[in-house]
Amino acid sequence: MSWRSDGCADEGDAMSADLSAVAQRAQEDLLVAHCGLEGLRQRLPLRWPAPLDTPPSPKKAYRSLYLYLGWQDLHDPAFWKQCSDFDLTLRLIDFSALRPVLAQHLGWRSGRGQIPFDPLSFFLLTGWQITNAWSRAQTLRNLQHPRYADYVQRFGFQEGCFPTEGGLRYFLTTLGHHSPTGETILVDEEEQVAVAIQRLNQLIAQSVLLIRQAGLISPEAWEQALLCPDGMIHEAASALRCTSVTDSCYQPTSPSQPRPCPAKDKERQGCDCNTPSCAQICHHAPSRDPQARFVYYSGSNHSSNPNQGKDKETPPGEAFYGYRSLPLQWADPQRRFSLVLLDDFLPANVREENPAAALLLQLPTFYPDLRVRDIAADAGFGYEVFLKTSYHALHARRLVDLRAHPTDRDKNLWPLRGYDDKGRPVCPYGYLFTANGFDYDRRCHKWICAQTCRQGSAPAVQLPNVHYPSLECPYAHPPYHHGRVLNIGERFPDGSLRLVRDLPVGTPEWKRLYHRARNAVEGRHATRERWGLKRLPVYGTERGRALLYQSDVWDNLTTLARLVRQATAATGT
Repeated sequence: MSWRSDGCADEGDAMSADLSAVAQRAQEDLLVAHCGLEGLRQRLPLRWPAPLDTPPSPKKAYRSLYLYLGWQDLHDPAFWKQCSDFDLTLRLIDFSALRPVLAQHLGWRSGRGQIPFDPLSFFLLTGWQITNAWSRAQTLRNLQHPRYADYVQRFGFQEGCFPTEGGLRYFLTTLGHHSPTGETILVDEEEQVAVAIQRLNQLIAQSVLLIRQAGLISPEAWEQALLCPDGMIHEAASALRCTSVTDSCYQPTSPSQPRPCPAKDKERQGCDCNTPSCAQICHHAPSRDPQARFVYYSGSNHSSNPNQGKDKETPPGEAFYGYRSLPLQWADPQRRFSLVLLDDFLPANVREENPAAALLLQLPTFYPDLRVRDIAADAGFGYEVFLKTSYHALHARRLVDLRAHPTDRDKNLWPLRGYDDKGRPVCPYGYLFTANGFDYDRRCHKWICAQTCRQGSAPAVQLPNVHYPSLECPYAHPPYHHGRVLNIGERFPDGSLRLVRDLPVGTPEWKRLYHRARNAVEGRHATRERWGLKRLPVYGTERGRALLYQSDVWDNLTTLARLVRQATAATGT
């Protein structure tokens, strides 16, 4: 299954494998009737769903002022041919109710001080920059060009009164700085692992609510949701200077308390930090990206950095220095599109299972009526904290790829522990069990041996000193018509969780759901690359976080616009 540049799959279920995603949506009468322009006419504009308890902005005056200017352009067929998805969002959505929400996220508590630009003007301007993959300087130049005068009007800027690059930096920095709520969510009580809660997820959740209110999400997909988390590496704006940079590199040093050098601890060149330039932070540590970290990822490394190891083999993978976004993606299999539900922003070297489990635990807060049926993820999420959270907190089927362990290679251990390297139960005589379906009420998968030992089948593991077929197994005789029956819930009988899956790995149903979810997140990653966000154009955690969270919002909103465009085209109007 492949994805087009608009993030929608080109293949779906077997019944619609010959249809493109656009063609399949065009055949859904309900979507076309309710979400085309004619169906939306009585509901336009779609109003931003700000919470009712949002206090008004404390600012009473602005240097710019966003006003919704209507959707009359949409009556002109020529406009549809040349407008972008971003242009459609400006006409389909009245963003006015987002102003007090942004004021809260910016931390405004008083009307005093200088008169600011309308935060909505900045939000729309940033969305314009993101969706066009422009630099900040290019965006501001275009804002002053007569060709884009209609955008100036839509954003609410007054002629000749435009923000500076410093103003845009302030907007991103302040949004990102106020995103951590100061609260954490505990994902592992035994290890006392807590993850910070991000306020900017409220903007993503409100964009999803807007799309639901527009009727674009099929109820079946929301009530039997398929989710998939997946991290994406974003290179930092700062250049890599040392692969071993860590928190201690940003601490002051002195002759009495010298700064430790993690590079030298790994027998690399490192830095003596005995110069004035190293007094406050090591000069190999980028000062504008203090939380960016080095990680090896897929690909190959050709680094010639002087702090690279001398005589040791280079670890497999490509070297990246930067951050990791961790979106939680939702997929609508019927209408074949996806949305970002929640996200997190982390240093590149942070493992994903703990923050991903925290996102799962936050779902009931942001989406109280979402019913999760399946959670698919790659093997990087195959750790106990994520698997337990999926099973207990959301009662979802775990469709996580298998995380291997060296013990899996020893087949002689399979009959002793009771399962093979794919999580399939094995009887004490080495025969594999057969899957017999998942019981949603009891939340366990039923496996039967089906007395394969009596049917001439060869065992998966041939044990020494055992006569085949074994006459000692009590389940090979009546009254056990199906042989031995196992109900595997959260764990195997030996207490292991690593290979337990609620659908057998590799079966057609598992492949169908897993690949559908994986394609959804790959579509999101492809969009970020197309928008120029594979390498961040801004410095620092705060700005990077604010930019990527807004990219998730605009990804959702432009998906709305794209589906409305396609539904309208299907009606022939």
